[in-house]
Amino acid sequence: MIFEVEHLVRYISQYLTLYPGDVVLTGTPVGVGMGQNPPRYLAAGDQVRAWGQGLGEQRNPVSGA
Repeated sequence: MIFEVEHLVRYISQYLTLYPGDVVLTGTPVGVGMGQNPPRYLAAGDQVRAWGQGLGEQRNPVSGA
């Protein structure tokens, strides 16, 4: 990670209130982006899915800029 957890929590806390149980997602999971051959990046129409056991799931569609 580029920044330590303490730095991230301090920075995020300047802009919103964090509560016990909040999840802060950082980084990129293995097997995406430039780690593939050939590299593959998010494009309009793709969907990002974040989930955790017992936490549920969040889906975010990617749209063109």
